[in-house]
Amino acid sequence: MMLEFLLSINFLGHFLIASVIALLIFKNFCNLYSAETSEPILPTAKRQQKENERQRPQSLYRNIDTNFRCIEVYFATEYGNTKKLCEKLVEYFTTTKSIDSVLIDLSNIEPEDVLHSKNAQRKCLSLFVLPTVTDGQPPKAAKWFCKWLSDAATDFRIDKQSQAHVSYAVFGLGNSVYAENFNIVAKEVDENLAQLGACRVCKLTLGDEDTSESQNGGLEADFDAWTKVIENVVWSQCTPPYEVLDTRANEVETSSEEEDVVDIEDLVKPKSKRTNSKSEGAKEMITPQLRGVLTKQGYKLIGFHSGVKLCRWTKSMMRGRGGCYKHTFYGIESHRCMETTPSLACANKCVFCWRHHSNPVGTEWKWKMDDANTILRGALENHYNMIKEFKGVPGVLPEKFAEALAVKHCALSLVGEPIMYPEINKFCRLLHEEGISTFLVTNAQFPEAIRAMDPVTQLYVSVDASTKESLKKIDRPLFKDFWERFIDSLKALSEKTVQP
Repeated sequence: MMLEFLLSINFLGHFLIASVIALLIFKNFCNLYSAETSEPILPTAKRQQKENERQRPQSLYRNIDTNFRCIEVYFATEYGNTKKLCEKLVEYFTTTKSIDSVLIDLSNIEPEDVLHSKNAQRKCLSLFVLPTVTDGQPPKAAKWFCKWLSDAATDFRIDKQSQAHVSYAVFGLGNSVYAENFNIVAKEVDENLAQLGACRVCKLTLGDEDTSESQNGGLEADFDAWTKVIENVVWSQCTPPYEVLDTRANEVETSSEEEDVVDIEDLVKPKSKRTNSKSEGAKEMITPQLRGVLTKQGYKLIGFHSGVKLCRWTKSMMRGRGGCYKHTFYGIESHRCMETTPSLACANKCVFCWRHHSNPVGTEWKWKMDDANTILRGALENHYNMIKEFKGVPGVLPEKFAEALAVKHCALSLVGEPIMYPEINKFCRLLHEEGISTFLVTNAQFPEAIRAMDPVTQLYVSVDASTKESLKKIDRPLFKDFWERFIDSLKALSEKTVQP
């Protein structure tokens, strides 16, 4: 019995010793692991910054090699404007920067090919330039790509890092007057790419066609600024930014947390210029870019918002040939008619517009304004100067030339929506005082302005479609209640029975 007791004591002692040794080993292992994985104690600011970075989506913030060797520009267009901008972008990087760049129409490629892993191997940057069209929809050419991308981003079965190899940037083309639909296509594409793990190399940029709201003065200027940002990113070695950039001047971020942060856009446009548009007062309707486009198209611009152009029927009748329908129907001599407008802006974006969609749009007057007398004097002076250029031109009849130097009729139908001009009544009265008859055409979106119009020689309302759906497709109006305004404009016209 004694022997068995001693053996039990001995076994228990060995067991205790082994247990103690095991505990010591486990403790040392834990301490070693803790030492390797624990973070150094950081100052409060750095610790908060590190915590914020943990909470951010990793796909947006990881460092990437931005020495891109090629650029692929994906685009979709409805009326050709987007393609023109993209062609300019590709030419710039190819010829000026010697970077292999290619333009790709989204209608001619499968979405899987757009986001192929070969781009990462080739160090290729993917740029998406996408407009938003009617009802916040993408162009027909991009509908399938946008749907595929949206489905992939919301499908739980698809790895949310499946596009981690893609480096991208998005530029949207839109008009802020469309409010909640402003650049919605570009916003969704940018967000969906990020949700699939793709890496933004610069901020989402929302180009604004509204010259009074655009930070850079217009859509093309916004695109040029974005091009500079892309150029800087291509050659930059720093971590790319990630926030959304809205180029509308009245939505600049003012958070005190970001006052000391210098973004890459600051290299393009000084911060002092990115101020609230309201504090600067009303802007000019005719921007330098718009002035260049309209001048090239043959306009003679007057002041802040008006223009005059020589009609081809005027030239025709000076040669003794036929005139326009106003001559056929109403006996108005085309060579004595001046075609002008006190407002280059319009409330529609008609698909058939003969002014190449280059003019500003808006639902209300928000620009600097010239007085009616200044516009009239400028219109007559410029019109007569254009007539004088035909002096001695072969085929021009001397008597018709002499008659053309005395305007007897004014067609307020050149471009835009003349009835938007706040002093349209005064302008028409001044024309009548000069012995000039008036022919005013309105796009049927301002019924109250029609009712407020003083008598003119002829008042016309454009009827471009017979149903709400077709009118929306053809005129692409800015007003949500465009159909009600259209009907009310016709009623207002029916109430106009007095002639001057």
